[in-house]
Amino acid sequence: MGVTIHDVARAAGVSVASASRALSGRRKVTPEIAERVSRAATELGYQPNAVAKALRDRTTGTIGMIVPGIGNPFFTTIVEAVEHQLQETGRDLLLCASQYRPDVEARRLETLLARRVDGLIISPCDIEASVPAVLNAARRVPLVQVDRHIEGGGADWVGVDDDSALAQAVEHVAAGGARTVTFVGSRLMNSSARSRLSGFERAAARAGVNATAPLLGEFTLNWGIEAGRLLLLDGETMPDAVVCGNDEIAVGLVRALRAGGVRVPDDMSVVGFDDVGHATMCDPPLTTVRQPVEEMAAEAVRLLGQVRVSDPRPAQRIAIAPRLVVRETSRPVAAGGANGTEMGRGTA
Repeated sequence: MGVTIHDVARAAGVSVASASRALSGRRKVTPEIAERVSRAATELGYQPNAVAKALRDRTTGTIGMIVPGIGNPFFTTIVEAVEHQLQETGRDLLLCASQYRPDVEARRLETLLARRVDGLIISPCDIEASVPAVLNAARRVPLVQVDRHIEGGGADWVGVDDDSALAQAVEHVAAGGARTVTFVGSRLMNSSARSRLSGFERAAARAGVNATAPLLGEFTLNWGIEAGRLLLLDGETMPDAVVCGNDEIAVGLVRALRAGGVRVPDDMSVVGFDDVGHATMCDPPLTTVRQPVEEMAAEAVRLLGQVRVSDPRPAQRIAIAPRLVVRETSRPVAAGGANGTEMGRGTA
């Protein structure tokens, strides 16, 4: 049996109530008693009962987080950034993956709520099917959506400004001479897939380039390879540039194009989205839109501290501007051309 509060009190020569007050810090004791109790607890190796403390304080010091999959480098990065932000405030992170399935996501939410987490940060896997479980959780604990969000909002959200991101990407390839541009992204099951496609279409219209029919599959390397092979089948009708929904797609696309004899960027420019890991490992290094992950994580944690379950205020939506990072998969742009600029935080 481990050391108990009774053992500490006995060693310090005080009552159990005095020892408990001294260790919890909730009620004042004399400096002399505080010193005796602290010394006794250290010498005995006393560890407070976390469960009992949670019941007393009605808080566990833990935040639950659910992402679609930790195999995606972007989600790994955002999880690490959120955990770093929580550590700064002395809280711990409980992480789950929904495996891109709304039914699994709903079970993970219930599991975290049963663990009495103080709040939830979630990137919903499906813009429509995730709605019931996310809204139910938001009625029970503070909840913030990050990166992806459910249809109609329903809870605070922080993510990247997709319109700005796609505008920078399209303007960059257009300034490099592209007249025909294709978007390769994911099927429209989540908010990121939908907003990036619509952002691309708006950006292409403004830039005056010809946007060919989009290729939509998954946010994966394998889909990027398959999409590259589909472009190769078109032969002479291939676009001048491709803008991708994430870096995994872009890396797979570049690999397939080069294997098929297409020179990147001489024959075709390629731009990714995320700038987390894969971009610099690509051959050649990938031009991409950098997501402001650290700032997104900081905003998500900040919003979580403001949410009150019974508060009727409208949900907040914070879209943070990204920055285009030009490397070697896009054609050079003449001086004064559109290479993208870093912008401040905005609201959506």
